[in-house]
Order: sequence, then C-alpha cells, then structure tokens
Amino acid sequence: MNKKVLITILITIILLIFSIILYPIIKNNNYQKKLLNNIYENTDLKDIKYLNKDNNYFIIKTKDKVLVLDLNHEEVYSISTSEIKKSNLDLSYTRNSLYYKERIRKNVALYLACGVDPDKNIIYLQSENLYHANLSWVLECNTYMGEASRMTQYKDKSSKGENVTVGLFTYPILMASDILLYDADYVPVGIDQKQHVELARNIAERFNKNYGETFKIPEPLIPKVGAKIMDLQNPTKKMSKSDETYKGVILLLDDEKTIRKKIMSAVTDSESKVYYNPETKPGISNLLIIYSSLKEISIKDAEEHFKDYNYGNLKKEVADLVVEVLTNIQTKYNELINSTEIDEILDRGKEITNKIAKQKLEEVFSKVGLGRY
Repeated sequence: MNKKVLITILITIILLIFSIILYPIIKNNNYQKKLLNNIYENTDLKDIKYLNKDNNYFIIKTKDKVLVLDLNHEEVYSISTSEIKKSNLDLSYTRNSLYYKERIRKNVALYLACGVDPDKNIIYLQSENLYHANLSWVLECNTYMGEASRMTQYKDKSSKGENVTVGLFTYPILMASDILLYDADYVPVGIDQKQHVELARNIAERFNKNYGETFKIPEPLIPKVGAKIMDLQNPTKKMSKSDETYKGVILLLDDEKTIRKKIMSAVTDSESKVYYNPETKPGISNLLIIYSSLKEISIKDAEEHFKDYNYGNLKKEVADLVVEVLTNIQTKYNELINSTEIDEILDRGKEITNKIAKQKLEEVFSKVGLGRY
C-alpha cells in the first residue's frame, strides 16, 4: 500500500469518527433550537438560560426563576432562583410530582374510555386510602424473605446491580393488601402477574391458619387470549411501557401514523406463511393474538381468516383494527380528560373504599392484637 493511499484512508477514518461524534451534538442543538423557538413563540419569556422537555412538561430556567410549563404553555409551577439556592431544592422531584398527578387523571380517563363502567366498578386512588399501607405492614410481618425475593421485578433489577429500594422489595406485599382488603374472589391479571396473586394467596392462607378465617383466598382471572402481548420488535419478550425506545410498544394514545408504522415494522420470519406457533413463529403468533383479542375471536378463527394472506397484508389488517379500536378509545379519552367527572368518580370511590377497608383492617388488628379494642 503506497503512502498516498494510506493517508487517504486515515483521513477518511478521522472524518468518519468526527461525524459520529458531531452528529448527536448537532442533532441535540437542532432539538434545543426547536424547543426555544416553540417557547419564544408561545410565551412572553425572554433570556432563557436552560430549556428541556421532560415527560409532558417544559422545564425552563431564566435569570430570575425556574418554571414548569405544560404542553399548552400554561405555568404549573414556578420558583425563584434565590429560593432554590436557599432551600437546596431538587427540581426533579417537583417535576416528578407534577407528572404523577397528571398520570393519575390520564389513567382514570383511559380506564373509563376503555369501557370500565363507574356505575358497576369502584374506581379510587390507593394513595387516598391509608388502610392499604396499614394492612401491608401486617402482611409483611407474615411474609418470608424468600417469598418476597423471588418476585420477578425485584429479581430482575437486583440481578442487574441496580440500586433497589425497600419499596420495590415489599411492593408485591402492598399489592396483596390491595387484593385482600376487599375480599376479592377473582383478580383479573395478565399471565405475567399471576405470581403476585399466588403470593397474595399464600399470605392469606398463612394468616388464616395463624389467626383464624379472615381473608378470602383469591383466584387469578386470566383471559384465554391476549393474556400476554409481546414486543413487536422482539416478540420473545413482553410488550412493556418500560421499554426504552417504544418501537415495539403500542401505547393507547399513539396516533394513527405511529401505530401503523410500529405494526408494519413488526419483526416476523422468512417463511411467509401465516399460522400460530409461538415457538417457531413468535412475531406472527403475536400479531394473531392482537387481532383475535380485539376481534374477540379464537386464535383458530384468526388463523383461518389469514391463511391465504402474505405478511404485509396481515400487518395492514391488524393495523387497521388496532387503529379503529384505539381511535374510539382516544375520542372518549379526549372528552373525559379535562372533565369534572374524573374527580367526582374518584371522590365517590374514596368514600366507599375507605369504609370497606376500615372495617377489614379493624378485624385484622383485633386478631393480631393491635389497638386497644
């Protein structure tokens, strides 16, 4: 290799390295410029020192204060920079608090939009019923370390060397108190949550044996079809909202274009024949499960329907159905999200569940010897 060729190759490699380094920087700068233009065009703010968008909020720092705006550019929180220095406040916690409060309303609106009837079901916030935490402590005293440490989420996170809180470790026991406080006969869950119902059963049986009949022993109620929907990009793992990219995850509030893109990009196989076999055809089987769940038909009927389809047409029809179902949900959601109906439902649920939970907790306390009565 002569010297001229070698120099050309070296220059090419250097340029390539620089482009790899500079691309994300340039991309981030362009993103920041768009964010800044958005804020300047829609607010009276000037001289912005820092700007970022996190979840559904804009975090903005000016010379004098830090603000949090919602996506409609309405101010939801503000604090002076002097107050931040004085109190040593970490704004990430304030941001998280706002996000969680917003998510409560979103989740309730989605429950209602998906068809949960508030006249037939009690909808409430666990955080507005302190009897859950009280019962959870009693149940923790009747749960073994080995049982709790076998719970999937704790095992996964701790095995990766992540910092795991005590709250995550005991969370399945709090879930057991959610179930046992109300003497539930059945608990509707996906197949991946069956483990938590089994823990609740074990705790209830142990408590009943030690202190006398107190809790009903719940049964998991798992749908025959759709109990576990898999990731569209990796159909061997569960579709999960904790996925970092969301490329293989369909969210209930995804727009039509995003839904179609995700489904049309779903990983399949090279066979080009549509039939159900989760072992050898996990991607196609997952699409059949999604279709049959939304159509409320059996997997066998879905197979028969698609037997002469190619993969592209299968994906298109699945996408059409998902878009149709989610569009209806989103229409109802948009009608509900800013209505007073959500607060009325939650107020009613709070009142009803506190009465029920109080009575059950008093029974538990009496049996274990807590309290004066």
